[in-house]
Amino acid sequence: MTVTGNVGIITLTSIDSQLQTPMYFFLRHLALINLGNSTVIAPQMLINFLVEKKTISYYGCATQHGGFLAFIVAETFLLAAMAYDRYVAICNPLLYMVVVSRKVCILLVVLTYIYSFSTAVTVTSCVFSMSYCSSNVINHFYCDNVPLLALSCSDTHLPETIVFISAAINILFSMTIVLVSYFHIILAILRIRSIEGRKKAFSTCASHMTAVTVFYGTLLFVYLQPPSNHSLDTDKVASVFYTLVIPMLNPMIYSLRNKDVKEVVKRILTNLKETFKNM
Repeated sequence: MTVTGNVGIITLTSIDSQLQTPMYFFLRHLALINLGNSTVIAPQMLINFLVEKKTISYYGCATQHGGFLAFIVAETFLLAAMAYDRYVAICNPLLYMVVVSRKVCILLVVLTYIYSFSTAVTVTSCVFSMSYCSSNVINHFYCDNVPLLALSCSDTHLPETIVFISAAINILFSMTIVLVSYFHIILAILRIRSIEGRKKAFSTCASHMTAVTVFYGTLLFVYLQPPSNHSLDTDKVASVFYTLVIPMLNPMIYSLRNKDVKEVVKRILTNLKETFKNM
């Protein structure tokens, strides 16, 4: 479902001329990130369901850890970029194509990928520089910071601090952009006098608000707790949401609540139906 939904979003926003606006440019990259994030986690998890001996190599674990961090950090900042896009579209519609030009969109996405990759390399290097000489059983369904550091026989104060500060900066900075953007969006919507106008303005950002709420809610719950308050079993349940459930739900949220995407899907299905009729 995750692969089908996200590949579908990537395909639709790439081939259809109506879906070439900045909003769908960001949505295409969000689908790409969601696909990458779930691909890093899900295959190994599915293999572990089928085999009796659930193992992952040291370098495989490091690769999974780095890939997960790269995609999750990229998603936090891409959602912030999408919130800024909606802010400009609703609060400054006349300047929309100037402020959020194609060059600006490409720059934001490139910077997001560069920063997320740098963060992943830094944090992963720090976590895997520890000595692991006790148990080799990871209390999680993928290689994450907290369960890995719990296995280390070195002093984990420094990597735990780096992980906490990195998570705090990434989540709070990106979430501040989202909150400020939506604060101005809500004010702008409330200033619209007609009910139809309010509904139309709200519908353009309702799907993004839904995705942001679920995503940031689970991240805040897991990563901004002090290490002493962490419950790995609780974290595992929350982790399922942003590694597996959200990448699966996002295509549904952005397609089922999006008029443009639904119209494009209907048009493509109608064209395919006509093509098969004429064969």
